[in-house]
Amino acid sequence: MHPTRLGFAQFTKVRRALVGTALVVGVCAGAMSVSSTAGAQSLAGKPVSLIVGFAPGGSNDIAARIVAPYLSEVLGTTVVVENKTGASGMLAGAYVAKATPDGHTLVLSSLSPVIISPQTLKEVPFYTPTDLAAINIVGFTPEAIAIGPTLPNVKTLADLIALSKERQITLSSSGTGGLPHLTIELLIQATNGKITHVPYKGGGPAAIDTVAGHVDGIVMDLPPLLGLIQDGRLRALALTSDKRVEFLPNVPTAQENLPNFAVVNWLGIFAPAKTPKPVIDEINAAIIKVVARPDVQQKLKNVAILPSTMESPAAFQKFVVAEYKRWGDVLKQAKIELESLLSQRLEQVLLNRMIGRDSGLDRSSE
Repeated sequence: MHPTRLGFAQFTKVRRALVGTALVVGVCAGAMSVSSTAGAQSLAGKPVSLIVGFAPGGSNDIAARIVAPYLSEVLGTTVVVENKTGASGMLAGAYVAKATPDGHTLVLSSLSPVIISPQTLKEVPFYTPTDLAAINIVGFTPEAIAIGPTLPNVKTLADLIALSKERQITLSSSGTGGLPHLTIELLIQATNGKITHVPYKGGGPAAIDTVAGHVDGIVMDLPPLLGLIQDGRLRALALTSDKRVEFLPNVPTAQENLPNFAVVNWLGIFAPAKTPKPVIDEINAAIIKVVARPDVQQKLKNVAILPSTMESPAAFQKFVVAEYKRWGDVLKQAKIELESLLSQRLEQVLLNRMIGRDSGLDRSSE
């Protein structure tokens, strides 16, 4: 079975069986009415830092800034979004992994910084399954396969695949080793096309160069590309979801041309390992209550994030462990690893940051 399909299928199964449907919302709403007072007692009086590993403008930051004010309301304390950028988003996870496990320092992360990127380094800066405590997701988003002005005659993914049999196609991403990169590698495997991956230091530069015609196309999380697609500067050929999405109903799924080709990126909130279970449960209940709000759901959908939660922290933790192994296997299969020099540089940056030295690593957004 194709590795991307396995990952998405499991996610969809978990989401449908365990996640924020009306039943779960009803249960959690009742639970929150009982637990809100306890929440105020345990977290009120000291701000909660919600750490994001990328600069403003990417899907991680967008999601964090949507949910933070509502989490503040439910938890009875201020939730402040802080951007700690660098090392492909991994600095945020490393920072939270070493934070005091009291619920006042959390990280909101997509799949790449906590699942994929750490496994591209020779020395893992933190091991997500044991160094971070999974609380819950807030939503998920597919990858978009889009093209710029250099391919005016390409109208569909089938057209792009056919052209890639005849000439070289360049596809940009936000960087080496992330989910967009892996999606490109899987596309190459699925099509045997002449496709070259062009990594950038962030989604913004990749999108700018694609629109400018310096590369043929781009593969990226949908949120940063949605506006460019809607105003016609990029043409979306396909989304890697299992079905068409309501905010781009005319864009087909990749599976309509490539059976079993599905890749999902999720956005989840984590605490340091050893955070007390009552605190984890309190934050989890708040997340479920916030994501169940119709106004929050609409705000997330407006930026191409499909709102969703899992049944419990235990369910999310189990999912994270499975994701870590699955994408590690995909990395090995695709033989993706950072250049040794870059790997050493990132490791040194992580070390420098953790001991308080300046690094100067370029920022990126996801």
